[in-house]
Amino acid sequence: MADRNTNGRVYPEERVVSFRPRTIATSAAVLLALTVVILVVWVARHAITWVLISLFFALALNPAVEHLQRRRGLSRRGASVATIYIAALLVLVAITALLVPPLVRQVGELADAAPGYVNDLTHGRGSLGFLETKYHLTERVRGALSGQGAGGGGIATGAGTVVSVGRGIATGLAGVITIIFMTLFMLLEGPAWIERLYALVPADSQPRWRAVGNDIYRTIGGYISGNLLISVIAGFTTTMVLLTLGVPYALALGLVVAVLDLIPLAGATLAAILVSVVAFLDSTTAGVIVAVFFIVYQQLENHILQPVVYGRTVQLSPLAVLVSILIGAELAGVLGALGAIPVAGSLQVLLRDWLAHRPARTSPSAEGTDRGAAPASASSRR
Repeated sequence: MADRNTNGRVYPEERVVSFRPRTIATSAAVLLALTVVILVVWVARHAITWVLISLFFALALNPAVEHLQRRRGLSRRGASVATIYIAALLVLVAITALLVPPLVRQVGELADAAPGYVNDLTHGRGSLGFLETKYHLTERVRGALSGQGAGGGGIATGAGTVVSVGRGIATGLAGVITIIFMTLFMLLEGPAWIERLYALVPADSQPRWRAVGNDIYRTIGGYISGNLLISVIAGFTTTMVLLTLGVPYALALGLVVAVLDLIPLAGATLAAILVSVVAFLDSTTAGVIVAVFFIVYQQLENHILQPVVYGRTVQLSPLAVLVSILIGAELAGVLGALGAIPVAGSLQVLLRDWLAHRPARTSPSAEGTDRGAAPASASSRR
């Protein structure tokens, strides 16, 4: 009802919204739980990163394990996992033995040659000397860094750097060992854990969620395998081009390209800039050829390789891929950019399943028509 005052004006009735204490307590508990979860994730971010990396490798190796189980007579999963895992470790050791010695040598040579490159650049010599003569790059860099390094404490800073480097090396070794064993355990126990999750679902709903799980697994596994394949192709072709042109440190630069190409969109561009700069430092001709190669290769990768791989596995539109990568990179950096496409593909699978199984809604007019049709059909029977 509305209130009428002495002037005859009508004012709407005021409504008072009240909340039950139970509702307030529930909302506060949910907010507290979210805060605790965020804090735990932040504190355990290194361990979570190791878990995600292990999951990445497990999903990449699992298709080979399942293929071995189905077609090679190794019905026991443990035997298939042991075969594939030992083969993967042997391949990794062989690649390390072949690549690490020349890689270490080339990285050392690159580090030794870096001061000469910088000296030529600051004095306006070499292929990139125009950056100093025309744009005064050295003065701009010094101006940007002028505020850094003003404090003292050289010995303390050096000791702190040594401790920090040592801690980083120890953490890295611990991470590598943990990832190796965690990947093995995921391969061995992954199906059992998935079956335990399915057992929590009612029996009549299990076929539906098994289909959803298979679609999500196909999406994530296909993306990981495809991304690894594309990165290997990028690193191999880059190394061949650099070796053909006689650019130094071809093996190290090819490895850098393969690693950076794992990062969607931005990684390939960053690798192209880095390798092109090194090629320009060697010679202008090599720099131009390498830059043209990267332009052509990225067009082929973006328009042929990635659509074929992601179109058959993830089935996301280019806009969805770009948005998901930007959001993932903003939330979790490089790791977020790597996981953005699989997460987006999984959400797409869940959304499609929800749309396919949501209850059908009928309009009120249709319901009235159905109600009116029933007596008519009954009278016609009479």
